[in-house]
Amino acid sequence: MISRNRKTLLTFLILVLIISIPMHVFATNDGLVKGVDISIGAGGDTDLVDYLKLLFLFTILTFAPAILLMMTSFTRIIIVLSFVRRAIATQTTPPNQVLIGIALFLTFFIMSPVINEVNVNAVQPYLENEITQEEFLDKSMKPIKSFMYDQTRAKDLELFMNLSNAKVEITDENNNLLNKENILDQISSTTLIPAFIISELKTAFIYGFILFIPFLVVDMVVASTLMSMGMMMLPPVMISMPFKILLFIMVDGWNLVIKALVTGFK
Repeated sequence: MISRNRKTLLTFLILVLIISIPMHVFATNDGLVKGVDISIGAGGDTDLVDYLKLLFLFTILTFAPAILLMMTSFTRIIIVLSFVRRAIATQTTPPNQVLIGIALFLTFFIMSPVINEVNVNAVQPYLENEITQEEFLDKSMKPIKSFMYDQTRAKDLELFMNLSNAKVEITDENNNLLNKENILDQISSTTLIPAFIISELKTAFIYGFILFIPFLVVDMVVASTLMSMGMMMLPPVMISMPFKILLFIMVDGWNLVIKALVTGFK
C-alpha cells in the first residue's frame, strides 16, 4: 500500500514537472507566456472574426457525415448495393468497406456538378470575404436543394408540407411538381430533406425488388430440381449460389447496376 502511494506521488510530481518546464522556458520577465496575446484592440477584432470563421467551419465539418448520408445520392446507392449482395446470397462478399467505398466514389461522381456549383458560388466568394456567412449558407443550399427537389416525389413533399402547415402550392392539376425555380425558395430545408430521404428509400427498395426477381427464379428452379431428384436434405441455397454468381457475371451485373444508379439521378 505504501509502495502504491509512493508511485502515485512520484507520478504526480513528474506531471507537475512536465507542465512547469514549458512555462519556465517560455516565460518573460513579467511572468507572462511569450507569444500569447488575448487582448482585443487594434487588430484584435480581425483576429476574433477569423476565430469565429474557424469555429463556424469546424461546426460545418461536424455535420458533414449527416450531409453526405442524407442530402446526397449516397443513401440510394448503398441500399441498392446491399440488395445486390443479399440477392446473390454471398453473405459478406463484397465486404461492407468495399460497398461503402463504391458508394462514396459514386456519390462524388454524381454530386460533382452540385459540388462545383457550391464551390464557385459560395465557398470561393466566402473565402475571399465577398459574401457574409448568411449569404454563404443560402448560396450553398440552393444547388443542394435543387438536386433534392429533382429526386423527391410530389406525394412525399406534400406530406411534409402538410405536416409543417406550409401554405405553398407545389403541384399542378395533374399532381406533378411545379417548376422548381418558382417554388424552391418557398420550401424550407427542414421540409425538403425528410421528403427527399423517404423518396430515396422508396426508390432504393424498388431497385431492390427488381434485382431480386431473376435470382428468385434461379432459387425456384434449383429447389424444384432438387425436390424432383429426391434431395430433400440438401440446402437449395448452397447449389443456387454458384448459378446466381454465374448469371450475374454473364449479364455483366455490376455494369448494369452502376449504370442504372448513375442514370437514375440525371
